[in-house]
Amino acid sequence: MSLLARLFRVKPVARIQAEAAAGVGDQDAGGALAKELTAFDLTALGIAAVVGAGIFSTVGNAAYSGGPAVSLLFIFTAIACGFAALCYAEFASMIPVAGSAYTYAYASFGELLAWIIGWDLILEYAIGNIAVAISWSEYFSNLLAGWGIPIPAYLRMDFLTAKRGFDAVSDLLRQGNSLEQIGGLEGFAAQVVAYEAWRAAPRLGAIPLVCNLPALGIVALITLLVYVGIRESKRVSNAMVIFKVAVVLFVIVVGAFYIKPENWSPFAPNGLAGVLNGVAAVFFAYIGFDAISTTAEECRDAQRDLPRGIIYSLLICTALYVLVSLVLTGMVPYVKLQVADPMAFVFGKEGANLLIVERIVAVSAVVATTTVLLVFQIGQPRIWMAMSRDGLLPKVFASVHPRFKTPGFATIVAGLVVAIPSLFMNLTEVTDLTSIGTLFAFVLVCGGVLVLDQTAPSVERKFRVPYINAKYIVPAGVVAAALLVALYPPATALAREFLTIAPAEGESWLGAVSHKIPFAVFALGALTLAALCFLKSLSLIPVLGLLLCGYLMTELGVVNWLRFLAWLAVGLIMYVSYGFRHSRLAAEASASSGKS
Repeated sequence: MSLLARLFRVKPVARIQAEAAAGVGDQDAGGALAKELTAFDLTALGIAAVVGAGIFSTVGNAAYSGGPAVSLLFIFTAIACGFAALCYAEFASMIPVAGSAYTYAYASFGELLAWIIGWDLILEYAIGNIAVAISWSEYFSNLLAGWGIPIPAYLRMDFLTAKRGFDAVSDLLRQGNSLEQIGGLEGFAAQVVAYEAWRAAPRLGAIPLVCNLPALGIVALITLLVYVGIRESKRVSNAMVIFKVAVVLFVIVVGAFYIKPENWSPFAPNGLAGVLNGVAAVFFAYIGFDAISTTAEECRDAQRDLPRGIIYSLLICTALYVLVSLVLTGMVPYVKLQVADPMAFVFGKEGANLLIVERIVAVSAVVATTTVLLVFQIGQPRIWMAMSRDGLLPKVFASVHPRFKTPGFATIVAGLVVAIPSLFMNLTEVTDLTSIGTLFAFVLVCGGVLVLDQTAPSVERKFRVPYINAKYIVPAGVVAAALLVALYPPATALAREFLTIAPAEGESWLGAVSHKIPFAVFALGALTLAALCFLKSLSLIPVLGLLLCGYLMTELGVVNWLRFLAWLAVGLIMYVSYGFRHSRLAAEASASSGKS
């Protein structure tokens, strides 16, 4: 077998289905996972992952940029996610085993891309949950402070934030400013808090003991819950989801009585560009429904219930986001919504002045953030377990606890990977990596459906993406886009600006070109895909999923692309040093050639 053939060896769908029917799981390492989840549980897990901190915070910043029209952005993003969700649903009905996009890529694109997406999901889940744990700590600390139980700043702040705040404030103090004056400067109130935390912290020698204990505590509790069992996890998740959805519906109903229609005019004050400015943040609010597919082996009827859970949760979450965005922008002018907690803000003194609702929203924000953490802590160990079964990670990651029927070792490691950084570090500046990683997974899943339509059309699927022939629709769309650029002056001006690569004053040639590279790659890919649609009569929905998710990736900036590619490069080194040599498919091929 050539090197190229080994890198792209595919794990056949028929084989995966046979293993699933026989009972997947290493019997020597504790047996199979417990089958506990129904369609209701899966829908609740999807809502738990999607309706999180985003509905309490993301809506505000997005509305500040796009105005009331941000509601349309939620619909657009939901459509983009919806195409991917349908593709996930088809895979889930066809491959009812753990692993999510990793397993789907293994069945359609081969081992190398499976490893890449598996490695990508490690980054996505870890960084996403570190950010969520830090966010949970902020919500929880603010909630306790509102009840008159403040947590000392040095116990709710990470070391790096405190150090940066101390350095920034110290520089201004040396220039003769007072602490009160510095606190009054724009953007420096939080820096003063960090400065005081650094000074007030107990010390180990010369090192201040500054750490985020609430973040550590919640990760430890969630990890313990996930370790103990999927039944316990689903019960807690279901209870919290019912509570937070009830609160969101309550907010929508009560807020509707305080809507002032004049606040919806102008509907899109900053035009299309303003609306799209919030696309990354809005998409970040939607990611998470893919985590449902990691629980395939714990479903009572995965092939029937997983597609339902994925689709139902996305529809419910979209309705909630659209209604909340309309209510918030109707209650107060959109320009006032650039706050950390817009839902609480509109019921405070600046809005309806219903302080009891503000308190309920504060509690619900803590609950909502907890559910997001729970779902992703369930998902990550199961991806590691699937990779370990295939030999791409050490065997211990596939071990199942004999009593709790969970991937015990992988669950503990996943907890440590999230807990330790959230205790000492602040990774919020790289949270866009979670979005780019998820979009990459969506692209591969949509592409995988197209591949298996060609290579394995007869494989049993209990749910299939509705087929609409893209033979003429997608090429016609490309032609229409070209005509728009050629004949519509604003579009022509944008195209001319894009094609101009002369650097601005003080900008390098590389800087002038680099931010245009992602879109140029996307444009080339779109042309290629249009040609394939014409030649192969591809299915329209997966193609649209590819195009929309690919376009959203171009909106995340070249810096995030470079970070993402750097992470994938590290992953390739890991694959070459371990996975390539320990792959189960490689071992079986070697044994087969030895026998012959």
